[in-house]
Formats: sequence, C-alpha cells, structure tokens
Amino acid sequence: MARSTSRSVTWRDVMSLCAGYWFREPATLFSVAILLAGLVTSELVTPILLGEVVGSIGARAAVAASLVLLGGVAVSMGAQVVLKQILDRVWNGYAARSMQRIQMDAFGRVQRFSADWHANTFAGATVHRLSRARWALDMIGQIVWIRLATPILLTIGLGVALFFRLPAAGAAFFLVVLIYVVVSLVIATMWVRPANLVAAAADSRLTGSVADCITNNAVVKAFGAEVREDDHIGEIANHWRDVAVRSFNRATDMGAVQQGIWVVLQIGVLGLLVVGREGVTAGDITFTIAASFQLAGHLRSVGGDIRVLQRAFGEFADAVEFLRLPLQVSDQSSVRPMARGAGEIVFDNVTFRYGQSDHLYSSFSIRIAPGEKVGLVGPSGSGKSTFVKLLQRLYDVNGGAIRIDGADIASVAQAELRRSIAIVPQDPSLFHRSLSGNIAYGRPSAKPEEIVEAARRARAHDFICRLPDGYDTLVGERGVKLSGGERQRVALARAFLADAPILVLDEATSSLDTITERQIQDAIEELMRGRTTIVIAHRLSTVRAMDRILVFDEGRVVEQGAHAELISRPQGRYRDLHLLERDLGKIA
Repeated sequence: MARSTSRSVTWRDVMSLCAGYWFREPATLFSVAILLAGLVTSELVTPILLGEVVGSIGARAAVAASLVLLGGVAVSMGAQVVLKQILDRVWNGYAARSMQRIQMDAFGRVQRFSADWHANTFAGATVHRLSRARWALDMIGQIVWIRLATPILLTIGLGVALFFRLPAAGAAFFLVVLIYVVVSLVIATMWVRPANLVAAAADSRLTGSVADCITNNAVVKAFGAEVREDDHIGEIANHWRDVAVRSFNRATDMGAVQQGIWVVLQIGVLGLLVVGREGVTAGDITFTIAASFQLAGHLRSVGGDIRVLQRAFGEFADAVEFLRLPLQVSDQSSVRPMARGAGEIVFDNVTFRYGQSDHLYSSFSIRIAPGEKVGLVGPSGSGKSTFVKLLQRLYDVNGGAIRIDGADIASVAQAELRRSIAIVPQDPSLFHRSLSGNIAYGRPSAKPEEIVEAARRARAHDFICRLPDGYDTLVGERGVKLSGGERQRVALARAFLADAPILVLDEATSSLDTITERQIQDAIEELMRGRTTIVIAHRLSTVRAMDRILVFDEGRVVEQGAHAELISRPQGRYRDLHLLERDLGKIA
C-alpha cells in the first residue's frame, strides 16, 4: 500500500498534531499537571523522610520524634496511592475523549478523499491505520505526560536533594543521568525508530492483504485458491515477521544499554559514598539507597516506554498523513444552498483528464432537459461512467463547468449535490445493517410507513416479509445474505425513498434472471416517472425506450437521437452496435 503524502512525517509533525488534541481541554490538562506534581512531590518526600527516620534512630533521638517522621513516611506513601488513583481516573476520561476526536477527525477526512484514493488503497489497511492512530495518541499522551514526566521530575528533585546532602554524589548522579538520556535518545532515533517504521508499514500491508482476501472470499472459493492465498499471505507474513523481529531486537538492545548505564549510576553513587565516608551519616546512605531504588523502578520502565513511544510515533504518523493530505475534491469556502429543481443538466465546454493522462473530455458540451430520459452507450473507456462521476463531482473538471438547474455544481456543497442524485448501480452494495436502515439510508428521517411504501414500490416488500426478522433483518457485509435481485430491489427502494430529481441507472437489470428482471423493470419504469434519468447501458435493449441516446466514443458524443432514428441511419455507430448485438442474439 502506497503512502499518501509527498514528504515523510517527522517527530515535529506528530507532536504538533498530538498537541492540538491535548490542548483542546486545557483545564483538564492543568488538573493532570497539578495531580502529577502532587504525586511526584509525595514520591520525592518519601526517601527524604526515610533518611530522616534512620538518622534520628542513629542519633538516638526521642522515640516520639522518630514515630512522627515515620508517620510522615506513611502519609507520603498513602498520598501516592490516592493521587495515582485520582490521576488515572482523570486521565482515562481525558484520553478517551481525545481518542474519540482523532478517530472522528481522521475518519471524516478519509471519507472525503477522492474515489481514486479509495480505489488505490486497501480498505482493511485504512481501517487498521485509523484504529492504530487512535491508540497511538493515547499511548503517546500517557507516556509523555505521565510515564516519562514522573521519572524526569523525580530525577530532578532527587538529584537536587542528593546534591545538597552530598555535592560530589549529586554531581555524579546528574552526569550519569544526562548520559542515560542522551544515549537513550540517540539509540531510539537512529537505531530503533527506522526499524519501527518499516515494521509498521509491513504490518499495514499484512492487515490490508488479509482483509482483501477475506473480502473476496467468494472468488477464492470459486477458483479453489485457498492454498494459493495461504501462500500469498504467507509471503507477506514472512516479511512482516523478519522486520518485526529486527524491530523487537533493536528495542531489546536499547533496554540492555539503558540497564547497563543505570547499574553504573547506582554503583558509582554508592562508591562515592564509600570513598568519601567522612561526614556521611546513616540517614544519607538510607536516603541515597531509597532514592536510587525508587528512581530505578521508574527508569527501569523508561526503556520500555521509549520503545513503545517509538512504535506509537510510527503508528500515529498515519493519522498525520490522513489529516494533512489535501482533499482532491473540496467544497469552496462559501457554498450556496442547492434548491430542489426540475433536474436540468448542462455540461458547458467541459475539459477533463484522469491524472496525467491525455484529456478524455475536451470542450465537451451537452444539455439534458428536465425530466428527459437519456441513455449512454459506447465501448468501455469511451466516457460513459466518467459522465456520471463528474456529475456527482467525484472529480473536479479541468475546465468548463457542469450545472444542475443553472447552479454550477462546484459552488454547492458536495453532500447537497449528491443528495439530488439517486443512483442504482449494477451491483448494489449494502451496509451490514437492517433492511430498513439500508432503505432509509438516503433519507434517515423517513418514518417506518414510508420505508414500507418505498419497498412496496420497489417490489421488495413481499420478499422482506418472508424473512424471519422482516425489515429488521441484517443483510451481511455488502448485502451478501441477499440474492442479486433482492439487493437490486433494496437499492430501488432506497432511490424511491430518496426522491431525488435526478436518477442514474447503471444497467440495473443486466445480471438478473428474466422473471426478476421484468419485476424490477416495472419498478424502474415507475421510478423514472417525472425524473431526469440517465441510463448507462451495456445492452442496447435497456435504452430503446429512452427519449434520447448519446453514443460515446473517446470522450465525445459521436451520435445522438432516439432508438428508431439512430438505427435508421445507414452508417451510424449505434446501428453497427445494434446489428452486432442482434447477430450475437442479445436483442430479441
């Protein structure tokens, strides 16, 4: 799966986007900071008080004084438990809301990417990347704000306290910690991160390929290709395994280096106490050991946190790509409302090409009158489907304009434009939702009785009533639990309910049996009444009753007229197609 951005995503890009979500709730973030400061303070006080307790015992202070100090230790340790509980609860709600925002922002962005982008991207991989970005935001925030902030603040506090007690030991402490941090960042950036990025890309490819195979399982079964697909996925999985092992091993190497540095820190500081024992009290030693072990517990997890942070950065980079990728087709800054009209369609001197290819349309002009029924015929690649895609504004034209009822479609909101066009495709795709939900998709506010009436008009009501759950029946992914004819009727019911002034039919009966085709054709004829209708025809029999037929060839309309008129021309392109179909037995 190709990446979608023109330049690589940097740490700055990731942190900038994360910050945008973190600071949407400044009051909550401030509360987190206050709680964290209290937690660190209580952790910092604990070894200091322990040192004082031992010092008081060594100095043979009064028992009551030692007990007071011990009580302070108990309070500080209890405060840690309470503050940690409150901090976690505040963070959990804050993190969940941030995760929801990134999910909705990234999903909304992906939904608005062009048809080309979706055609060239694994749907499964996209879903996986969206999910990973959501969890990556949570992990980055948790590590940066809590799991790294805690040892950083604690290190500074304990280091300062140690320096004031024993300057030489404190200086050594800060030096080794500085080495620890610098070495960790260098290894993480130069050694671990590149492997993590490669592993994340391999993971996306594996997920996308598995989803692709599962989505097309019917094709796999039709060709008995299970073993072949096992091998195909196996090759991709082998590549993922190899890069994942390399990523894991590099993270393990980093942990070993960090542990080694920390051992040097502990032994070094204690060694300084042994060598410079003059003036060193039992309380100093207790404080140093307690602080060392307390900090060790945090820093021992820092290595793992940095490794996880590296992986999370790589995964969150997907969200950065999604959110900064410009929309290929976008609404203007100020859009005009699209009033319901009669359905006049005008292509005015339109020029269009796909990508860097030659122009498909060049100075293309055509007018379709309100309520007119027009058939589009011609060989594959001649521009029939492009006509409808441009009408929906799935692509922007390179020149000229397309107008519906006098309004340039580039000046209205895409959602409003597309709600004015009802489409019944050759192979309808349904959501894995109830039948009533699928029928009402074009008008979610429809009442149950309106849904039933639309199903009746589409000749779908009878088969729906025969199902055990009726209109509540779940249709399966893409509607696989229904037959082709049943899916077509649901799509027609959806179009009836949407009640759009423009109707597009993409050979809606071409793959059906004769009896089902006749039933659906009756519904289609009723649906076309009073609407501007465009029929993309792969069989000429479906357009014989059209008011006008447009014959496309290489992005141009080379002929147009009614069926009888076109077949009467002695050397017309439509006549040639008609005779060819007749000879092949496709036209009765």
